[in-house]
Amino acid sequence: MLQRIQTVWIFLAILGAVFLFVTGQDISLFGSTPFITIICAVMILVEFFSILSYKNRKRQILLNTISIFINALLLGSLAYWLLTLSGGMQFPEKGIEPFFPFLSMICLFIANVFIRKDDRLVKSVDRLR
Repeated sequence: MLQRIQTVWIFLAILGAVFLFVTGQDISLFGSTPFITIICAVMILVEFFSILSYKNRKRQILLNTISIFINALLLGSLAYWLLTLSGGMQFPEKGIEPFFPFLSMICLFIANVFIRKDDRLVKSVDRLR
């Protein structure tokens, strides 16, 4: 059942993590540690595993919730990075890196809504048997 709508939303969240991986190479949050690279790789793996666990809806919701939490922490750390940069708060100078975790969080939240909707549908059909 990979053709469900929540798979599309999770795939869009994966694309957000990939775009952050590509654009976030110049970000240095904790010295020379590739923090953004590691977190993006973890998010991509968790979200990909979430797509592949379409038969177990509870696990899929749990993995999406974990990914939402990771994205929220990443969004906070990127906001801190933006506030500590020198210069004014002008959009072309600062970058769009915090937009991608926010986009991923919204896509994963919508995917969870559709997963819960499928879960309710399956439970209601089981009651009729």
